[in-house]
Order: sequence, then structure tokens, then C-alpha cells
Amino acid sequence: MTDTLPKAPLDTPFGPGIDRVEGPLKVTGTAPYANEHTARRIGSPTHPLVGFMVLSTIAKGRLVSLDTTAARTSPGVRLVLTRDNAPPQNDWGPLVARDRFARSQPALHDDRIRFFGQPVALVVADTLETARAAAQTISATYEPETPAVTLDEKTAIIPPTLNGFKPTRTSIGDFRNSYAASAAKLDVTYETPHQSHAQMEPHATTALWDANGEHVTLWTSNQILNSAQKGIASTLQLKPEQVRIVGLYVGGGFGGKLPWFDDALLAAIAARMLKCPVRVAMTRQQMFTATTHRTATRQRIRIGAARDGHLRAIAHDALSHCASFDNFVEDTTTITRGLYGADAITTSALLNKLDLPRSDSMRAPGDAVGMIALECGLDEIAHTLGMDPVALRLANDTQTDPTAKRPFSSRKLAECLRTGATRFNWSARNPTPGQHREGEWLIGTGMASAMRYNLVRPSQAEIILSQTGHLTVRMAMTDPGTGTITILARIASEATGIPPDRITVTIGDTDFPPAAGSGGSFGAESAGSALYNACETLRLRLARTATTENGPLANIPLSTLSFSNASLTNGTKTIPLTQLVPRDGLTTQGSIKPGNEAKDWSQASFGAHFAEVAVSAVTGETRVRRMTGVFACGRILNARTARSQAIGGMIWGISAALFEANPVDPRSGQFTARDLANYHVASHADAPHIDATFLPEDEPVSNPLHIKGIGEVGICGAPAAIGNAIFNATGIRIRNFPITPDKLLPHLPEISL
Repeated sequence: MTDTLPKAPLDTPFGPGIDRVEGPLKVTGTAPYANEHTARRIGSPTHPLVGFMVLSTIAKGRLVSLDTTAARTSPGVRLVLTRDNAPPQNDWGPLVARDRFARSQPALHDDRIRFFGQPVALVVADTLETARAAAQTISATYEPETPAVTLDEKTAIIPPTLNGFKPTRTSIGDFRNSYAASAAKLDVTYETPHQSHAQMEPHATTALWDANGEHVTLWTSNQILNSAQKGIASTLQLKPEQVRIVGLYVGGGFGGKLPWFDDALLAAIAARMLKCPVRVAMTRQQMFTATTHRTATRQRIRIGAARDGHLRAIAHDALSHCASFDNFVEDTTTITRGLYGADAITTSALLNKLDLPRSDSMRAPGDAVGMIALECGLDEIAHTLGMDPVALRLANDTQTDPTAKRPFSSRKLAECLRTGATRFNWSARNPTPGQHREGEWLIGTGMASAMRYNLVRPSQAEIILSQTGHLTVRMAMTDPGTGTITILARIASEATGIPPDRITVTIGDTDFPPAAGSGGSFGAESAGSALYNACETLRLRLARTATTENGPLANIPLSTLSFSNASLTNGTKTIPLTQLVPRDGLTTQGSIKPGNEAKDWSQASFGAHFAEVAVSAVTGETRVRRMTGVFACGRILNARTARSQAIGGMIWGISAALFEANPVDPRSGQFTARDLANYHVASHADAPHIDATFLPEDEPVSNPLHIKGIGEVGICGAPAAIGNAIFNATGIRIRNFPITPDKLLPHLPEISL
């Protein structure tokens, strides 16, 4: 029998978790973000100049001219960059690309205006105040055209694929006959609005070229650095190795920093032209037009069920939009294909190309809004049947992905539903709507399932163990506040037995091994698995060194060894790792990439949401009183950060259910909300007591850490649970989200106080 070293133990959770490794730096304000890099931090003899973007004020048409005379002659102005003096750039695209965040995205390259808020100029000056004042003197002359800015099935197209790798239409079973034979039927349309990113840190970039003007470093706020590196290099007609992207601290992403934007490109162009560092940061108002957003959707949901609750047929047809020059599709129907077993399931997608800024990923893209229609639709069917909504879902649970026809590698949806119902005291619920009243307040409860498919993306990691026993982790990973740095430190510590305070995690730099980045709930398992594999290699090298003929553990079987307290032991003899490391240290690498597991198994995180609301019969105001979320996401690496992610998603669900919307003014083609004074998201006063918990679960297939994604499952289903609770409270079914007072008031009963 071959003697092998036992792998790092994975049979138990990593425990209650550790504090954020980077926490002290953040709370003391010493963690540098993209707009805070001084000359010293970037190694420049001069402080960065400041660029301010000038944005278009029409949504479609042609830029005829720019009057920049006053701006160019303003004191302190160093450069006014327009289409007339911008350098050559590659064209947009390619439209069909495996990595859409690595495409070329030129700016100031022609006279076409494609959306309201498109950059048309950049003013670079000594100070922000000077640049902004000069930018306000620039006047533009346009030839406007009538923009298309609203969803319209009549002009919609059938996209060839969903973002290049999923089918536009899916179908199993005979929907028409199964639906016709159903005892209970539903055929309704749900609508969700445009939503805008409102990350704490605006998009910003500081750019600096080397002395020869051949290599540029961009300190920028971005979630996937290697994609930004390729995209910016392609746009500027450079090789990727000529572009270095640094983004150690990212002040919130949520998908809004998966793409890179014109702040990065224009900072790079201006810095090269001026031969000095240039910093460009978007204002909060500019973020609402010059970056991406979640598209509005219109979703027709048809459900047929037998009298016992068995789902006979589900059809989910969704309409969304992309920019006129893009091809992104909000994959709204993904979860419908796999959440419940049904005799027939059919899904389809339609797409409008509109004269709006790019739509793209926003926390749980597709799923967050798609599950509103699906889970509210399930509640409607349950009400029609007179069946408990939890019981309906349990009756249609399945261990096999019905559309993909693959078994789930792990699926504890039923356990989440039962545990959540118990913790929430669901059995006390009155199933008849509008029966529980406290003065002017109508009280109701609702629930919904949660699901988010799981995936691994290619990642690499490098670790260096010094002769003094300090471990350094290096990879081009990012941490947009989700706790990635802490997770990586935790993985390295558990795998090597080295205490966290002797581990340094250095991420956020494309000079390090490439990594998946943060997004799609794939960050921890992709980067973490690469790191775990690097640690496994390090463990084996140390063990072999110790057990060589002249080693301190000579002739001791590898199978008896374990790592703890920065030492290697067989139970009777313990050797500090420092005795096994050469003077110049020990370096190992690890990697992960998708394997055949994705072909043989369906992998997903699951959960259940329960909510209690109070609706004022006088004002129509809805207050969420309490929420319970129970999730199954494989092994939990760090309970503190995991729970934080779940709670954050659930609070976002409150926003989506009750407030969050950014309609477009059809006259101008601009979003009506352009700052946080008008774009309402949940505040402390809106967030109730939230009970978020994770069930013990092993994920045996997806990755060596036995974990699944957490970052997005918390929002999936949460808005639907609140919408269903509002129906239980009032008997009013609102299918146009968010559910604002004006939609409820006309239907609320008169109440005598």
C-alpha cells in the first residue's frame, strides 16, 4: 500500500469564524482605495492630476461639436481630452466573447451617442475643483434622435444564446397538454424595474505609465482584474503584459464592478499623454448613468398543478433589455429550470436592444428577479389549491435537476424549508388573507424558496513559506468587502497549521497568479480551492523533507503525520516548520479549473425565506417586521462573514420588494434617480430582526473545499417572500415590483380606528 500524506482535515466546519483580517485597516481609514493613492503609494515623484468626465445629455444621436475654449484656458487645466485628440483604439467587442469583461471598450472614438450619460470629454487639472469647474464650461451641440427606452415585445428579438453559453429556450415534457389537464392554473405577468448599483465606493482609477510610456499600472476598483487587464490592453492596442491592474481594496461590487468603465480607460490615456499620474473618479450621479444597471423585466409565468399540489406544468417567458450595442441577456429563467420537479417545464427569453446604458450583472443576475415571478406564482397556485405554500414546495422537491437531467450533488431544500418553518413559527400563520389586524396595521406572513447555481472558475495561487515561518499568499483575487481576504487566510491556516497572525494574504494585483475574481458566488470556492491545492503541495514537500533519510522524522510514514501550531507531528515527535524550510524560503503553486463534475452533476446552493410584514391600511406603507433565512451552502468556511453575506442579501430583498426602482424618463432617455437622495434602498430603519442560519452540509463534488457559493443565494427569493406576506396581510396581489404604497392604497379596505 502506497504511503500517502493525509489531506488537510475537511470533516468538520471551520468553526464560528475569525474577525476580518483587514478590519483594522478599514475602520481606521488606512486601507487605500482606488481614489486614495498618493504619490508615495504609487511610487511617483508627483501627485496625481485629477480628471473629471463630461457626459452626454441626450440618449441617442450625433455629437456635432464641443466648445472647449473656456475649459482649455482655465487656470490649472492640463488637458481637455475629446474625440479630436484621443488616440486610436480598437473597436467595441467582439460582441460574442467568452469573457465579456475582457472586450475592447473604446471611449471618445466617434461622434455617435448611444446612451444618456456617455462620456464625451475629460478635463484633467491640478485639483478636482478646478477640473470640475472647467468641465462645466464645455458646451456640446447634438443632432438628437428619438431613443427607444421601454420594453416592447413587438420589437424584441430572440437572442441566439444567453450570454454565449446557455440556450435561449429550454423545454422538457409536453407543456400544452400538461397545462390543459391541470386542476389549478395560473397565467399572469410579473414586472420588475431597472435597478442601479449604489456601492459605497464610486468607480475610480489612478493611472501611471513607466518612463518609456510602454507599461501602465492602473489602481482601480474592479472585481475581476485579469479580465480588466485584457480588455484595457485590447482597447489601447497593447499586449496584456503591458497593463498591470491593482485593486486590493474594493468598496463594494455586487456585479457593478465586474465590467471596467471609462474612468480606467480615460485615466490611462490622459496619464500617457501628460506623462504623469492621473486619477479619475466618477461622482455618485455619474455612476447612475455611466455604469451598468439591472435591466427591467416583464415575465409571463404559467403554472398548472394537480389537486394534490403536484406540479404538472411550468412555463416562464421573460423579456429584458441590453444596450443597443451590446448583447447581454438577463437570464431570468435559470432557476425555473431546476428548482422543482414538474411533468413539463418550458422557458424562453426575449431581448430588446434599447438606447440605454449597458445592463449587466447585479447581485444574483437573472435569479434575483426571476424568482420573484416563480415564487410568487407558486404562492398563487398554493392559494388557489387551498394548500400550505411550504407543503406545496415540499411536494415538488426533487433530487434530480429536471431540465438538465442530472442529479444534484447536494440539495437540502426540504431541510431548509422545514427548519425555517420551525424557527419562524410558520404553523401559527392564518392562511386566509386579511384576517390579522393590529389597529391600522394588517399583518401577514409569506415564504419562498431560494436557489443559486454553483460554479467554479479557473484560478491559480502561489504561497511562500519563509525561513522564519511566515506564510504569504499571492493571487490576483479581489475582495469587494465580502471577506475574501479573511477566507483565504482561514483556508491557509487550516491547511498548513500556521496561525492566521503569521499569514499575509496579498491579492488584487495582476502581477500575481491569475484568479477568478469576485462575482457570481464563485470567488471563494475558485480562489480558495486553488489556495488549498497550493497548501497541499506545500504540506507534501515539507513532509517529504522531514521524512528523508537524514530528516528529523526519518522513516516515519507520511500517513501518520499532521500539521498544527506551525509544526509537523506524528503524535510523539513534533518538528517546527521553520526547521524544514531552506534559507530562501519555499514556494509552491496550486490551481483549480472546472472538470467533468459539471457535466455529471448539477450543483447549487439552496435556502428558504420567511417574512412577516405589517401594511398600514391608512397610508399603504409596508414594514417588514422579521425575516428568517435558512441556507444550505456546503461547508461554511467562516461563519461570521457567511452570515453577513446572507443578511446583506435578505436586506437587499427588502429593497427590491418595497422601494428599489429607477424608471426611465421616456422623453430624455435618462434614469429619473441619479443619487441616493432619490434612489431609495433599505436603511437601518427598514431592516428588521433577521434570523439567518446555515445548515450543516457536505458538498462532495464541486471543489476540494466541499463548499458552495453564498454571496447571492440570500437575495434569491427574499423579495417574493415579502410580496407573498403582503398578499397574506391584505388579500391584494401586486405583480408589479416594487410594491409601493400607491399600488396598494386603491385596494385597501376602510378601517375604523
